[in-house]
Amino acid sequence: MAFGIKRPELNAWKSAVKRGEIAFLTHYWLDERFPHATTVTKVGCSDLNKLIKWGKKYGIPAKYIDNRSGYPHFDLLGERQKEIMKKENQLEQLKRFEEVNE
Repeated sequence: MAFGIKRPELNAWKSAVKRGEIAFLTHYWLDERFPHATTVTKVGCSDLNKLIKWGKKYGIPAKYIDNRSGYPHFDLLGERQKEIMKKENQLEQLKRFEEVNE
């Protein structure tokens, strides 16, 4: 279950993905399979070759691309999420959700 984002944020992410950009969207997320994760970052791009190349940079195999929604993306969770978001200079998204939990 996703929550904590506004419709304009989601629409901006979808538009960027459709344009073939590497786009990041972080939101609260609850999934019993991952009880320690409270947020997820979706890293999307409609250019699958570009997305695969991005994933390789971080050791994420192409088999982890979620393409069921029509917006191909990787899901980042936990410490790996923080590590990658820091390297990508995208920490403002994570900070927004973590500040509420402090």
